[in-house]
Amino acid sequence: MTVAPPRNALTQLAWLLAAVVLGMSPWFSATVVASSMIAEWGESSARGIWLTLGVQLGFVIGSTVSAVLLLSDRCRPARLAMWSAWLAAAATAALALPGIRGTQAIALRVVVGIALAGVYPPGIKLAAGWTTTRRGTVIGALVGGTTLGSAVPHLLRLVVDASAWRSLVLMAAACAAFSGVLFATIVHEGPFQGRSAPFDRHALGRVMRNRGVRLATLGYLGHMWELYAMWSTIGVFWSVAGVRYGTPVWFAPVMAFASVSVGAVGSVVAGKASDAIGRSMVTIVAMAISGLCAVSIGPALGAPLALLIAISLLWGASIVADSAQFSAAVTEFSPVDYVGTSVTIQTALGFLLTMVTIRLVPMWSSWWGWERAYLPLALGPMLGIMAMWRLKALERLERERPVSA
Repeated sequence: MTVAPPRNALTQLAWLLAAVVLGMSPWFSATVVASSMIAEWGESSARGIWLTLGVQLGFVIGSTVSAVLLLSDRCRPARLAMWSAWLAAAATAALALPGIRGTQAIALRVVVGIALAGVYPPGIKLAAGWTTTRRGTVIGALVGGTTLGSAVPHLLRLVVDASAWRSLVLMAAACAAFSGVLFATIVHEGPFQGRSAPFDRHALGRVMRNRGVRLATLGYLGHMWELYAMWSTIGVFWSVAGVRYGTPVWFAPVMAFASVSVGAVGSVVAGKASDAIGRSMVTIVAMAISGLCAVSIGPALGAPLALLIAISLLWGASIVADSAQFSAAVTEFSPVDYVGTSVTIQTALGFLLTMVTIRLVPMWSSWWGWERAYLPLALGPMLGIMAMWRLKALERLERERPVSA
C-alpha cells in the first residue's frame, strides 16, 4: 500500500534543504581563497591543496567513526546535525584568528570535514523520513541544493577582494552557525523515520552483507572517482581556457560557477526520472554522459568556444545528477534501522577515493596538458555502470516480489 506524505512534508523538506546547504557551506570556503591565504602565510603552493584535501580527509575520518559507532542511527539525526554544524562553524571561524597559519589551518580544515560528516548523512536520513514514494526526487533536490552552494564560492571571487579572504571565511562560518539553529528549532523528523537503533557490534557487517547496499556503494565509488576531481579543478581549467580564447577576466569564474551549479538542475531532473524508471537506469545514463564529457572536454580546447561551453555545462549537469540516486538506493535497500549508517559508509568510502583524483588531476595536467588531464576520470563511470547494471536486475526482482498483506 502506498502511503502519502504528510501535508507539511514540503515545508519541512524546504527547511531541511536550507539547513544542509548552509551547513555544508564551509566545505569550499577556503578553496577559492587558498592562493591568498598561503601567500599571506608565506607557504608553498603545494600546501594550498591541503586546504581542500584536509576537508576530504576529515570527512572520511568523521564518516568512519560515525559508521563504526553507528552515530547516524543511535543519535537523533537533527540533533547530531545541529552540533556538527556548530562545530564546523567554530572551526571555520577560527581560520580568521590572528596567528593561525599553515599546519594549524590545515588541522582546522580537517576538523571542518569531521564535523560535516555529521551534517550530510543525517540530512539524507531526515529527507528519507518524509517520503517513501519520492525519495529520488527529494534526495535529488537536497543534493542539487548542496551542489549550488558548492558553486557559489566561484562567484565570490568576483565580489570579494583576494586580500579580504577572512571576510569570506567568516561568512561561511555564519552560514553554518545558522544551519545549526535551523536543525535545533525548525527541522524535524518525518513519520517514516527509522527508530534510533541501539549499538550492535554486528550491525556494520549486516549492512555491508546487503547486496543492494554493496552494489549501490560500488556505483557511487565510480561516480566519486570523477566528481570532486572535476569540481576542484574546473576553475583552473577555465582560467587556462580563458587565456587561450582571450576572454575577459570575469569569464573563467562565471563558467566555473555555471559548470558546477548546473548540477543542481541535473540532480532534480534525475531525481524525478529515477522515481519513474528506477535508480539504476538513471545512474547508468548519467555516468555514460559524464564519462563521454570527461573524454571530450580536453580535446575540445582547440574547438570553437561555444562547443567547449556546451561540453562543460553538459558535464556539470550529468556528473552530479546521479549522486543522489546512489544515496536513495542505499536508503531503500539497507535495514530501516541503519539507514544513516549505510549512507555514512557509502560517503566515507567515496570521499576517501576523492583524495586520490583531486591530487592526480593537477599532476596529469602538468604531464600531459589539459587536453588529456581529464581522460583517466572516465574509468570511474565505466566501472560504476557495471555495478549499477547488476543493481538494475536486483531492483527488478524487488518490484516483482509479492507484497505481503
